[in-house]
Amino acid sequence: MPTLAITNFNIVLSVLGGWISLFGLVSYLMKENFYLSEALISLLAGVAFSPSAANFIKPLEYTLGSQEALDNVTLSFTRLVLGIQLVLAGVQLPSRYLKKQWRPLLWLLGPIMTAMWLSTALLIWGLVPRISFLEALVVGSCVTPTDPVLSNVIVKGKFADHNVPRELQEVIIAESGANDGLGYPFLFLGLYLLEVRWGGGEGGVRGAMGLWFGETWGYTILLSVVYGAVVGWGANKLLHWAEERKFVDRESFLVFAISLALFIVGTCGMIGSDDVLACFIAGNAFTWDDWFRLETLDDSLQPTIDMLLNVSVFMWLGAVCPWHEFLVNDGVVPLYRLIILGILVLLFRRLPWVFAIHKFIPQIEEVRQAIFVGFFGPVGVSAIFYLYITLEFLKTMEPSEEVEHLGEVVKVVVWFLAICSIVVHGLSIPLGKLGFYLPRTFSRGISVTSDGREFLPPIRSRVSTLVARRPRRNSGDELPATEPTSSDPRRGVYRIGGSVIPRRPIHGEPDIKTTTAGLGNFTMGTDGSSSAVETDTESPSHAGRTIRFPDESPAIVGPTSTPGPAGAYNADST
Repeated sequence: MPTLAITNFNIVLSVLGGWISLFGLVSYLMKENFYLSEALISLLAGVAFSPSAANFIKPLEYTLGSQEALDNVTLSFTRLVLGIQLVLAGVQLPSRYLKKQWRPLLWLLGPIMTAMWLSTALLIWGLVPRISFLEALVVGSCVTPTDPVLSNVIVKGKFADHNVPRELQEVIIAESGANDGLGYPFLFLGLYLLEVRWGGGEGGVRGAMGLWFGETWGYTILLSVVYGAVVGWGANKLLHWAEERKFVDRESFLVFAISLALFIVGTCGMIGSDDVLACFIAGNAFTWDDWFRLETLDDSLQPTIDMLLNVSVFMWLGAVCPWHEFLVNDGVVPLYRLIILGILVLLFRRLPWVFAIHKFIPQIEEVRQAIFVGFFGPVGVSAIFYLYITLEFLKTMEPSEEVEHLGEVVKVVVWFLAICSIVVHGLSIPLGKLGFYLPRTFSRGISVTSDGREFLPPIRSRVSTLVARRPRRNSGDELPATEPTSSDPRRGVYRIGGSVIPRRPIHGEPDIKTTTAGLGNFTMGTDGSSSAVETDTESPSHAGRTIRFPDESPAIVGPTSTPGPAGAYNADST
């Protein structure tokens, strides 16, 4: 007799698969029309399925009731996501980007990152009761790095294509990738000094600084940079060698960057180095010659893995977030102070410092770009990662009231600031677009003339495609040619938004320009005559496909076609 097996494993698979499927049905609408990030939507879904709401996702039960094991799972999950994301971020950058653009990156990773750390620590010190400035430095270091996952909102998609110059996108990617791994020195400077202050460190301040320079900068940072560069460069040479000899298939070629990230996260984790920074350096070294990036430029595997990781990790964060501790936290910090702290950190953590030195960064050309880059420095997965690194270090110290109190403070404050950033930065673009278009929409709705009469304004129509209308004809009748509208018989007709440069005829090919027009093609000959002919408008690069998604790039011309205006192709005569 069949029995129900309502186990946690089955429930998690059902919830995760169902949510990804439902979100996928409206993903383009949400991300490209409403500018809502998958991070924010998935976080809200995680909250809805968490023990505080529907109770479908039960993180504490998965670890058999052990909070320590749950913290380790969250730390490992964030490590995995950051490692893969940062390898992909390094791969996205152009050839030798870190070498060519080291000056603007030095400004962003040096003075600006230090100012972000100190200003955040000052705000935390002023608003969180019963902590010292040294403890505030530890808490502030967790939220200093900008999150590479949330930064994708402003460097990918329609909004980025229309509003963010490519050079600015690249420097944002490079900064968010590099400063994630560089959060270690800021964090461990405060932790080592606190250990000395609380009587647990050996050698006093001198010993703490020796550990900071030797272990943190030498073993953790420099070793990870060297290791990432060597592994990335070696992986590039090995893949070149295998591809030249036709040893590797297409699927393995595309997934190589993902497997490289897994390898680095695992090996760096075993030796105790900075796996996050090593992944970013390896990704950039791997595509140092731009070969792999260009070969996978139009592939959708990496964005697909990226989307699955984003949805999964933010659902998990929404489920494990200690929501109840924001209200009741044994006097650690009242809720109203948390709200004030969240507002002030979002405004003063990064914006004033980027604005102050934006003239030294060539990619930031205008004041509004400086404000934009300064505001969009999100706090997210990387902050949760450093939070659990901090809690892990505190467990190695001698138990005391101060250690326990710092653990509670860093947990409540970092979680709250991460949630604030995910919500605020996730809603900033759609609310900004709404505030820009809503008044104009209302003003166009009803306009009032000087004599008090109301009238509707004229409707503006946008022409995106030249449509050739064919007159009705009986079967067997010849389609009459239409006269060109231009006095120049050699002037072709192109789809609006397409190329304005006429294509040069190839030897042996008729000199025609073909523009896709609904179900057929509209052709213009060199003699000025035009005709509408029935041709198969399916893109040669998507043979056998009947669906073209709205976010797909223009088709890549295959061997059986020659390039034409954007969005169209010219079929060769056979």
